[in-house]
Order: sequence, then structure tokens, then C-alpha cells
Amino acid sequence: MIASGLSTLELRSIVESAFLPLRCTCTIAPDYCMTVQVNDPDSGRVELLVTGISAHRLKSLRDISNLVSELRSELRDEPDHQGIRQKQYRTA
Repeated sequence: MIASGLSTLELRSIVESAFLPLRCTCTIAPDYCMTVQVNDPDSGRVELLVTGISAHRLKSLRDISNLVSELRSELRDEPDHQGIRQKQYRTA
């Protein structure tokens, strides 16, 4: 359990639904390291790939909201030479 007693499934659902109508896949490893991938729903093209997010930093619903805001901001940034917006978070 994380963030106000949420399960990892609930956390994934909150993050994934925050990016609709885009397709978002949030995975959480056993060590609570999250990866978020956002794809264009029509083409399947990866629009954003963020790895190394520590779910332990998400202590409240406000923290989850702030993370979603950060990720949305990343979506607005310019893509790299491969056309993908990528970011690596430190897990610590």
C-alpha cells in the first residue's frame, strides 16, 4: 500500500486514467519503481516514456496529482531525435 492506503492497482488506475484520451500504461515493479508510458491511441506511437519513478515518494493524493502534472509537462516538451520524450527519475 502507498499514498493514503492505495494499492498499486489503484495507483496505476489513477495515473493511467489521468492521460485519457491518450493510452497510458503504468507499471510498478516489486521494488515500487514505476514506469509510465503514454502512447497515441490511433498510431500507437510512444509520446512519453518515464522510468525510475519511486512510488514511495507518493505519500498523498496531492503527491500523485503533482506527479501527473510533471508528466503532463513532459508531454509538452520537445521530443528527442527519435521523436520520444524520455525521462529517467532517480529511485532514491
